[in-house]
Amino acid sequence: MLKKFRPVFTLLLVFGLSAALMGDESEMTQYFPGTLGSYWVYVDQDGNELTRRVVESEEIAGETYHVFDYEPALENWIDYDYHIYPDLYRVGEEGIAFLVGKEAKKTLQARFVKEMGVLLKMMKEAAPPGAEAGFNLLYEIEAEAQEQFYMLSTFTTFNEEWDAMRMKAKLMITPDPPQGDPNDIAFDFTINEKGKVIGIENIETPAGTFENCLKIEYRTETTIAVFPPEEEVDSPGESVTTLWLAPNIGIVKYYQKAEDIFLKIIPDPEFAFSTTVKSLELKKYEIKAADSEPNGSD
Repeated sequence: MLKKFRPVFTLLLVFGLSAALMGDESEMTQYFPGTLGSYWVYVDQDGNELTRRVVESEEIAGETYHVFDYEPALENWIDYDYHIYPDLYRVGEEGIAFLVGKEAKKTLQARFVKEMGVLLKMMKEAAPPGAEAGFNLLYEIEAEAQEQFYMLSTFTTFNEEWDAMRMKAKLMITPDPPQGDPNDIAFDFTINEKGKVIGIENIETPAGTFENCLKIEYRTETTIAVFPPEEEVDSPGESVTTLWLAPNIGIVKYYQKAEDIFLKIIPDPEFAFSTTVKSLELKKYEIKAADSEPNGSD
């Protein structure tokens, strides 16, 4: 008998979710609690642990932000991801926002530096014996990112996209020695990331099973302009990031597949691009209540 009404229950749940996402700040806070003293311990795809703690609040431009610290501390910007590593965040009328502009800029620069390093290494390996020492590529990288990553928007409904993040990068490459006129090649990348809540799921993690988690997907769409213009340029690499948020707990699972941005546009099969896969699952946590009574897992 229950199976007969399952589609009806699912439809009601979808409509209920749509209403919740358009609620007030208190409804948004349940998906990303920030009570002082709360902590979350995650384990990544390699078995490494990451602990995040709420340590204080800070006033910035009239807005109250919660402040996180992390253990272990980040050692390389290539490992940073603004989806899970915010130092500052706030819940406001527009939703949940992470103040991550400076960090996202440094990470984008680090990604291009890494890709250029891979390209130079592959070029030397592919060069005839003795020729690898006579040619080089000099490059400069400029990057920018919007100040706030909008993790969850109040002004959205189920399966409706919102603008989550926007970044830009300019890569200027100069052959050394010069190879003609013009000698420089400039690549301008514009990365637009959109988020949407795509479902509600029960998620099993090392910390336990969490019911009615919001499943949020973020997809990048990257455009490229080349100067001087090329007749045809392959599409840059993209990323898909998925977060699962449990009510009154926050992020319980994270999964990301990110392609090389620049290397993917190179048509030569000898210079293959790569895809990086990262994941985190909640291992244990403690959410402090407003009256300082703990709520968590061991």
